[in-house]
Amino acid sequence: MSTSTPPRIAIIGAGPGGLTCARILQRHGVLATVYDRDASPSARDQGGTLDMHPGSGRKALREAGLLDEFTALARPEGRQMRLVGRDGQVLFDAAPPAADGEVDGEVEGEVDGGAGAVDGNPEIDRGQLRDLLLNSLHPGTVRWSHKLAHVEPLTVGVHRLHFADGATADADLVIGADGAWSTVRRRLSGAAPVYTGVTFVETGLDDADTRHPALAALTGDGTMLALDDNRGFIAQRNSHRHVRVYVGMRTGENWHRDAGLDVTDEAAVREALLGEFTGWSPDLLGFITDTDTGYTNRPLYALPVPHTWPHTPGLTLLGDAAHLMSPFSGMGANLAMLDGADLARALVDPATTTDDAVRAYEDLLLPRSAAAAEGAAEGIAGAFAPDSAAQTLAHMTRHH
Repeated sequence: MSTSTPPRIAIIGAGPGGLTCARILQRHGVLATVYDRDASPSARDQGGTLDMHPGSGRKALREAGLLDEFTALARPEGRQMRLVGRDGQVLFDAAPPAADGEVDGEVEGEVDGGAGAVDGNPEIDRGQLRDLLLNSLHPGTVRWSHKLAHVEPLTVGVHRLHFADGATADADLVIGADGAWSTVRRRLSGAAPVYTGVTFVETGLDDADTRHPALAALTGDGTMLALDDNRGFIAQRNSHRHVRVYVGMRTGENWHRDAGLDVTDEAAVREALLGEFTGWSPDLLGFITDTDTGYTNRPLYALPVPHTWPHTPGLTLLGDAAHLMSPFSGMGANLAMLDGADLARALVDPATTTDDAVRAYEDLLLPRSAAAAEGAAEGIAGAFAPDSAAQTLAHMTRHH
């Protein structure tokens, strides 16, 4: 950055994108403060597993100087993709090759189903990835328990951050990496996430190979999909012998309220889900009945496509704050990390101003995120359709 005084950079949100941006900035001697609403790094579960793509997530990790550490944690065997019919029979099974080779180009899919792509990218738990990035930062970089309430413009390019506890901070650049319901986005765009029509009910199996051997065997080493007639199961291997399960269905956003269902009543939720999957194999219904973790309702949302905003000095977005999309055929964490890397790279260029760097980043971000979001919309439409089993089988066969 061509400036005599280092800019005050505030990153809102300690997810993969924001942390990647902070890490690369620090590697180039540029300091940034990350503010996160969580009370601590372990305040909540970070979610399941994801694959790191060579042209996005792994590229960002390489620029962050963390690729070797990632490789030590990653699970190449997690690349296995399996499709199962509603009768419990395996229709397609693609195990990864013995050697982990680099894949050229970019592919789509955090949850690779429907119109999503099946790829050869190693898996890592989201929590492990976040810890890897957090541990790479200078102590004190992340300020926990800082829930952003609103952003106040002061002068051109300067904004004041107001936090829920009454604290404030001024910044020359505010980077909104604060996820689906971004507070920073409200200063740039009137867009809000809309319901995709699909809800996941998350559950899980602990010590799966010992406690649930049949379900563990059906899952395999990576991801198992069973999709048909607007419904489906997605089971994913995580580390520490855990299998994370998503029971998906195309339904109303408030399906549980409409049914008079209390989502904290595990027995009632179990019976409601079993009713949705009448006629499915008992082998698959075990993913509903044998839970060790209870049930968590997760409706899926997405921002309108394309999502754009007028360039505003001192503000920008990355990750879900910029391009929230469904996990089907979307880039998700990979794209967020690439966003963070591209923004940091632009900001550390000594030949450009902070504002010009942000302009250049947004010129790169907006078209590619629109393309990814279009793919995500197509992916979830194909995965939760009346003929999703046939669509998914055809897609997997075509890509292998």
